[in-house]
Amino acid sequence: MIRPLDDVLVPDGDEARKWAEQELSDPRYADATPTWFDLMARDIGRFLADLFSSDNGASVGPSALIVVGIIVFGALVAALIIWGRPRRANAVRRPSGGLLGADDDRSAAQLRAEATRSARAGDWDEATILRYRALARGLLERDLIDPAPGATAQAIAREVAAVFAAEAAAARAAAVSFDDVRYLRHPATADSYAQLAATDDRLAAAPPELVSA
Repeated sequence: MIRPLDDVLVPDGDEARKWAEQELSDPRYADATPTWFDLMARDIGRFLADLFSSDNGASVGPSALIVVGIIVFGALVAALIIWGRPRRANAVRRPSGGLLGADDDRSAAQLRAEATRSARAGDWDEATILRYRALARGLLERDLIDPAPGATAQAIAREVAAVFAAEAAAARAAAVSFDDVRYLRHPATADSYAQLAATDDRLAAAPPELVSA
């Protein structure tokens, strides 16, 4: 029942309780309810504040440090569980997918081994294609070049020249050998393959400190 009081409506007890229940049922109040994490963080903050307050400052000793250490360790473990272990900043990128017109994700070592087998069988064309892909894959595995997707042999040679200036001419010659076989259908020879393999060997053995800025 609502009673008028000087032109103001004043609800009785039952009506006031009903109005309060209706108001508190509004979703905005549920959104504002603190979560368990909020409550835990608040309790930890109060505990630390009380622990290091001026009243307790004189009595803080090894036990308090142990408690703080346990809290910090627990926070780190929780962060690892929630966000996972951070990735290594210097992790070597493992290239995958297409390379020089082929969907081939074999490693540089595997490509070199296949090229060597083809060369022993006298298949210089296949050996040339595989060895140049091994050259490019090896530099990708070492994170020394970063060619765009679908990069040509000549584009890779330009990146090699930017990293190993002394090998610029050899890298261009190796790219020409690859293009001659792969696209122009010019047969490779034992000599052209040997030059390509030697270039690949030198680049694979070049230490990172020799890389120019």
